[in-house]
Amino acid sequence: MKRFPGYSDAVEPRLARCILLADVLAADGIMAPEEKVFLARAMEASRLTDQEKRLVHGLEMVDQAIDVLSALPEGQRRAIGDQLVEATLVDGKLSPHETKAVQRLFQRLGLD
Repeated sequence: MKRFPGYSDAVEPRLARCILLADVLAADGIMAPEEKVFLARAMEASRLTDQEKRLVHGLEMVDQAIDVLSALPEGQRRAIGDQLVEATLVDGKLSPHETKAVQRLFQRLGLD
């Protein structure tokens, strides 16, 4: 498993997934209240620690998160892709920045 700078535990896909969700949600420069709730629920469901939540909000480890998730089987990567698309629609507004972010992440994860 990959390690993130300043984070001593092996990075699990649950953390990497939340990092990518945050990347998509923040792509347009604004995180609407509905998007904040969506991310908070994803982090809760993933049982992230406070330190892991800070890593998610830091938005600095997207490349490392992609490396972790790219190693998953296609079915799991597709499920993550579905969540990324869902994240873009959470506030009812699909911005071009969010669309671009999802397209970039899909390409890097080897998804259509």
